Amino acid sequence: MHRCQALAKISLNTGVFDHCRLNMNGLKTSRCLSLSVMLLKRSGNIQVKVTGVKRLSTAEAPATLTKENDKTRVLTMETLNPQVKAVEYAVRGPIVIKAGEIERELLQGMKKPFSEVIKANIGDAHAMGQQPITFLRQVVALCTCPELLDSPVFPEDAKARARRILQGCGGNSLGSYSASQGLDCIREDVAMYMEQRDGGVPADPNNIYLTSGASDGISTILKLLVAGEGLSRTGVMIPIPQYPLYSAAISELDAVQVNYYLDEDNCWAMDVNELHRALSTARKYCNPRVLCIINPGNPTGQVQSRKCIEEVIHFAYKENLFLLSDEVYQDNVYSPDCKFHSFKKVLCEMGPEYFNNVELASFHSTSKGYTGECGYRGGYMEVINLEQEVRAQMMKLLSVRLCPPVSGQVAMDVVVNPPRSGEQSFEQFTKEKKLILSNLAERAKLTEEILNTVPGIRCNPVQGAMYAFPRIFIPPKAIEEAKVLGMAPDMLYCLRLLEETGICVVPGSGFGQKEGTYHFRMTILPSSEKLKLLLEKVKDFHVKFLQRYAALDAMSR
Repeated sequence: MHRCQALAKISLNTGVFDHCRLNMNGLKTSRCLSLSVMLLKRSGNIQVKVTGVKRLSTAEAPATLTKENDKTRVLTMETLNPQVKAVEYAVRGPIVIKAGEIERELLQGMKKPFSEVIKANIGDAHAMGQQPITFLRQVVALCTCPELLDSPVFPEDAKARARRILQGCGGNSLGSYSASQGLDCIREDVAMYMEQRDGGVPADPNNIYLTSGASDGISTILKLLVAGEGLSRTGVMIPIPQYPLYSAAISELDAVQVNYYLDEDNCWAMDVNELHRALSTARKYCNPRVLCIINPGNPTGQVQSRKCIEEVIHFAYKENLFLLSDEVYQDNVYSPDCKFHSFKKVLCEMGPEYFNNVELASFHSTSKGYTGECGYRGGYMEVINLEQEVRAQMMKLLSVRLCPPVSGQVAMDVVVNPPRSGEQSFEQFTKEKKLILSNLAERAKLTEEILNTVPGIRCNPVQGAMYAFPRIFIPPKAIEEAKVLGMAPDMLYCLRLLEETGICVVPGSGFGQKEGTYHFRMTILPSSEKLKLLLEKVKDFHVKFLQRYAALDAMSR
């Protein structure tokens, strides 16, 4: 009764009460609706018009429009840009939406076989409990609030960086626009970082562009590359499994997605023979112009060998392909047998024939690595061997979005210009960085070991990045059930896992996989204690899942 009274008051204030969906304690919708109308009538200030659906308005409101004379919407699902409808992004897809619903139900006191939802679907380090790097936050704080530069609480090396950055900002304020390419001093720091990382390979600040995370840079380059119609339409070669940003951007731009498959039996390595197969097939229906690489891999966690990178560069050179190298996990290498090699460094060391001709865009970000600062949206891209006229067109495109977030640019500067030996913050910074990376290495090993003890699950070593992508066996009866429900079998699996354990992971079908194989992606970011709990729950669930559908198989025989 009180709920209905409150609802009626809200209806009176807004002037419209379309319908009531309450159904509490046996109170039917019609009764609730009539009671609301009765309460409103008592106010003496309403008109009621019943035309199937009850619509109420205040006396001062204009006459109620009927369905027949409602104005047609300009934007409907029929008139919506079809490229937008084609976009899919599994990392925040149906499973994650369902997880959010379950979280709200738990808050409302609804009983579940678990007490919390563990979101292992996305590489959001701070949301998983990782603490920020102190020095990064200090520099951003000082730039945001320059009054703190007089505080003795902040170290002098952080203050020095903040003063230098603020001098490069209009009005010495972080709130001013920067140049579209980013602040000059930060691009200079990026160039110096890349030279040190790559053993002296030169980097020109003019070839460096600060971006709103790596995604912004990747989308920008793809916009430049996509052209043509029919058989001349640009094809973009992407690894399968892939990070869904690529398929989403390709769909939005109405380009042609060209899949090449990573070798799961060889720890998700790239295979140049597979590249040749994918390219020759694609040339029958499009014009492949772009080759995308993610190293270390997302969702697969592999680190490509130097030999593999050389083969890929040689392939791109011979086939005249533009290389996109996604290197946002370059600090996340855990296997002692692996080492990160940038495509830029290997390209240079292959000689001037390659270094002066292969067009390469490489990307980095504040969101991954050891900082995990996803929310700042900081990143950069380096683009080499671009024609000057094309570079001018890219600058025009970048200028449309004015500039990347300046606070994100500051965060990116700390990634590439951290405390150096002898500076006040060096010891604390080094300690924090090592602790984060060693914890991630421990969790990578833990994830691989526990998953490989589960019958029907096989997980390759997590050599780098932040994810495991285990292969799961799904019984025939479960596959049949998924088909009836109109969903992928691994979507059914992940949905059941969420509903029965509260664990949210992403089905492999959202990243692409070889036909007849099934996977899920999970992050290794939760604390070791929570990760152990998560993995044990997955283990128990998977065994029960196999038993449940094995019993159904037996019954059907």
